[in-house]
Formats: sequence, C-alpha cells, structure tokens
Amino acid sequence: MNIFVAKLNYDTQEGELRSSFEEFGEVSSVNIIMDKFSGRSKGFGFVEMDSEEEALNAINSLNDTELDGRTIVVKKAQPREDNRGGNRGGGRDGGFRNNRY
Repeated sequence: MNIFVAKLNYDTQEGELRSSFEEFGEVSSVNIIMDKFSGRSKGFGFVEMDSEEEALNAINSLNDTELDGRTIVVKKAQPREDNRGGNRGGGRDGGFRNNRY
C-alpha cells in the first residue's frame, strides 16, 4: 500500500521516515519529494508497505504524531489525477483549426 505523509520537517531524511514506519512492518520504499530547482524537501513524501494490514496500522498509529518537531499527516495515498488537461484544445484558436483551402 502506498502511504502519503505530509507536513514533514524540511530537514527530515528518508532514513528517519523509514525508521518510523518500520516499527509497524516491512517498508519497501520511502520517497521524500524534493523541489527540482532548489533541491529542498517539499515537506511531503510517500512510504510503500507491502502488507495492507501493517500499512493501515502505521497510518492509524502515526497520523497526528510528532516527527522532527512537526505534527505529521499520514493517510492512504490516492491515485494522482491527471490535471494537465489532455488534448482539450487551447491556444489562440480554442483548439479548433481554421481549415481553409
């Protein structure tokens, strides 16, 4: 199960986050999201646990607890919605081409 962790201290490292979750079971991956321009943490990340039961236990136990001086939010990650708009048009012509022959 993929777990979303928010309100992280900007100095929290992936190893610290992993340690917090390993108390509840095996952690398969940890990823703190970094700003691609500054290289600084964005204050949120994801933890992957193979066992749904262990993941739910971690969510229930760690949500609204303190890590590195910050009260973190822990919940089941939701699939990301594609908000790029797809091919709905845009630009000067509103997505319609003026086909003149």
